Amino acid sequence: MKLKSILKILLSFFLLGGISGFLIVIVSFRMSESPEYEEFAENNPLIGTLIDVITSTPEEVRKLRETEYPDHDPGHQEFYYRQLKEDERKGYREMLEGIRNRRTDFYMTIADPVQIDRIASALYNDHPELYWIHNKEKSFTTSYDHATYSKFSPGYTYTQQQMQEIDSRIEAAFREVCSLLPENPSDYDMVKTVYEYLIDHTEYVDSENDQSIAGVFWKKEAVCAGYARAAMYLLERLNIPCIFVEGDSLQEEGRHAWNIVTIDGEYYYMDVTNGDQPDFLVGEASQLLEHKTTVLDYLCPYPEEYEKLYQASPDFEIPACTSHAMNFYVLNGSVIDPYSWQAVYDFCCMRIDNGAAVLRFRLETDEDFDQASDDWLQDDNSRPVSQYYMQRNGLEYVEYYCGALDTFHTIYFIF
Repeated sequence: MKLKSILKILLSFFLLGGISGFLIVIVSFRMSESPEYEEFAENNPLIGTLIDVITSTPEEVRKLRETEYPDHDPGHQEFYYRQLKEDERKGYREMLEGIRNRRTDFYMTIADPVQIDRIASALYNDHPELYWIHNKEKSFTTSYDHATYSKFSPGYTYTQQQMQEIDSRIEAAFREVCSLLPENPSDYDMVKTVYEYLIDHTEYVDSENDQSIAGVFWKKEAVCAGYARAAMYLLERLNIPCIFVEGDSLQEEGRHAWNIVTIDGEYYYMDVTNGDQPDFLVGEASQLLEHKTTVLDYLCPYPEEYEKLYQASPDFEIPACTSHAMNFYVLNGSVIDPYSWQAVYDFCCMRIDNGAAVLRFRLETDEDFDQASDDWLQDDNSRPVSQYYMQRNGLEYVEYYCGALDTFHTIYFIF
């Protein structure tokens, strides 16, 4: 017999009164946990309320079931929220409200721990501003036997005084980023400004704050998750769609986080963390302050090349990146195609004539890159360029550094 028919019979007995009716309704406590319960209770609110009373369902849970939440949170793209099921979306809103109010624990109308983990992942990815939960404190879920609800206990950090200081630093950083933007900035201008700002103002350091935007804007230290969340936070405030992405490194064991940004309607990868670690440069060039912001290879890289380095987690879908129109080398006419020694030499001389001290260019194929590396990076083959630099700048001596990013087919000379 269907749950609906059974419960109607039980209600009839209960309304007739007597011990037998009471006992039969007690039996309905177990029936209320069948998969059909929630749908039935929603369509029959009187019976649903009766069952909640008999089964001692908390008043807060009963109110949550009746609460309707908006389908959009102003100022946030909520990319991962869109991938949740309807009941998970409700749980997402319940969790968001509880965390925003810093409640130590709160009920949710979701009981499945797997669903709660999925909701939490979506929420943390969508809302980098919730920095007080993005660190290393653990969260806990309390389940109840035969119940269709649970209690969630987030792991918070920071005192109210610390949060006031962090909020002040975050706001100051946003104002500073805005001051760096050109007049009437394009989408690319805003993305590039954020990319460079974070590299200039953050050190890659493991710390207690490294997973959140607090690490970036307060302590100026973070790891990849902190960089990527800070990028997302700033770009969302600039009305640039930005997605936080987690995944695995394909070159070495370990997790990584990066972003997907939307520029002129196209999706592009952006990896601020790697942009802040120019270890490929030979000698002391990677330590020179003036060169910290020059590594733009991880801003809008060719997608097929970036995907050889990192793979997104399969837990959620992410949009496909297919364009390289906003790649730095494409935008700046720094692609040498086809390759020849003379083409590279002419390009370098042109950049030196324009006052550049950083010369960088890209080759389009593996074969061209290998040939260019042999021609320019072996022994002292780049001497002709350094001689031209000295002649053009009236120098008798110059130190320079060189390096290459194999994955992106790029070569650097830094004077």
